Amino acid sequence: MSYHLKVTLLWIIPILLFIGSLLLGSTTNLSVADLFHYLMKSFDATILSVDPIETILWNVRLPRIILTFLVGAALAVSGGVLQAIFRNPIVDPFTLGISSGAAFGAALAMLFPFISVNLSAFIFGICAVALTYTVSYAGSKTSLVSMVLSGIIVSGVFTALLTLLQYLSDPYKLQAIVQWTMGNLHTASWLKVQTALGPILIGLLILILLRWKLNLLALGDHEALAVGVNPKYIKLTLICVTTMITASAVAAVGVISLFGLIVPHITRMLFGPNNSIGVWANISIGGSFLLLIDDFSRAIMPFEIPVGVFTMLIGAPIFIYLMKKNLNYWNS
Repeated sequence: MSYHLKVTLLWIIPILLFIGSLLLGSTTNLSVADLFHYLMKSFDATILSVDPIETILWNVRLPRIILTFLVGAALAVSGGVLQAIFRNPIVDPFTLGISSGAAFGAALAMLFPFISVNLSAFIFGICAVALTYTVSYAGSKTSLVSMVLSGIIVSGVFTALLTLLQYLSDPYKLQAIVQWTMGNLHTASWLKVQTALGPILIGLLILILLRWKLNLLALGDHEALAVGVNPKYIKLTLICVTTMITASAVAAVGVISLFGLIVPHITRMLFGPNNSIGVWANISIGGSFLLLIDDFSRAIMPFEIPVGVFTMLIGAPIFIYLMKKNLNYWNS
């Protein structure tokens, strides 16, 4: 497959999946003609009757599709950016503790509503990655192994704190928190889309504008300084931005494990290590992949299975395959 065809598909596949997701559902399936009919009907002000299918289409499926694509794009881009910053193929928001910290912050705000869920998730996400970097930092540098181990420890601490919150919460809030930690998209609404849309779009725009600097960071700090780029400032900016969009995604739909780790590897297999196209590819592939998984999760059975379960079941074999294929490179 030619490079230009791959780039073209980055724009075509999300559009096709978007339309297909509108047609697919556990209640009823629609045809393209039905979709066009309801689309025209929604613009006709003379029709006052409310069709239940129309309500499902525009108030249930559409916000869910938009939120799913946003979350998938946010997690995939965050994983790709973090892997480029730290030059580590197994770094992602979950590995560095961002997801666990954001999950604890969001659950804390759900249990004790003294602050907004998004802001609390962002604060504790920043705290988690700062702790990870501080613990792994020794002397004037940090090793990849120590960073991963520190991330596992920090993630474990915040997971334990999240478990403590579940133990202290009442049965009603406990059920909501447990379902939320498995990564649920069935609670998607226009309100959640409005809450997550701003931070994620702003973060993605910043990452798109800074994407060429990721190639310089991947070469090393000395090489980046040689061409006039301050690596510490750029890294701090990129980490804050990735934490913001990860926290917004976690606050909206819960924890979706392994997604930010797997998709950047798929992107590099298709487009190579160039982050200038990799950021765009992660947005398209990440959003499309999570949308495809969500369609599968809500269509395979009469009841919905949390999307986080499917990302783990699908992501684990993919990661094992990638690990076996690139074992020599990762050990170098």
